[in-house]
Amino acid sequence: MRTYLDAKAMAKAMREALSDHSIDLPHSAALEVVARQFGFANWNILSAKIDQATLAGKADQFQQAIPIIRIFDVAKAREFYQAFLGFSVDWEHRFGDNFPLYQQVSRSGLKLHLSEHAGDASPGCNMIVHTAGLRAFHEELSARDYRYLKPGISQEEWGLEMVVTDPFNNRIRFLERHSKIK
Repeated sequence: MRTYLDAKAMAKAMREALSDHSIDLPHSAALEVVARQFGFANWNILSAKIDQATLAGKADQFQQAIPIIRIFDVAKAREFYQAFLGFSVDWEHRFGDNFPLYQQVSRSGLKLHLSEHAGDASPGCNMIVHTAGLRAFHEELSARDYRYLKPGISQEEWGLEMVVTDPFNNRIRFLERHSKIK
């Protein structure tokens, strides 16, 4: 017996059966009909339920890790992460006026959480970010002439490496691997 996990196959079978009777039904309409048969308002809701069930059945389906970085001064953090590194602020949160800041910044798929909350992280963390185009990124940072840091780029046995240290002693090691290293 089929379940809602077989919805796409059911929609295809319905279209084929209707086509035998000269009834042309678009695939999207067939998906909507099947969703309603299972008691869902529309295909988008059923599709989300299928995705959720599929991920729940796989124990090794990790999502992206997002490091939490401890900061102590919002202005210095903005100067470093936004003005120097070129990150954009995705969102900010405070529990109220005069409360610590918690925010997400991102650039080119890399997301970081910056937190003034004392219990969220310890200063002095060290993270590795695998990247491509490290020389161009290094040139971009050098052109900004950030007063407090002039990062170098080094050739290591595993590839290129550039280390930046924020005003709170947190280090980001940007690595571009050699093509032969996996």
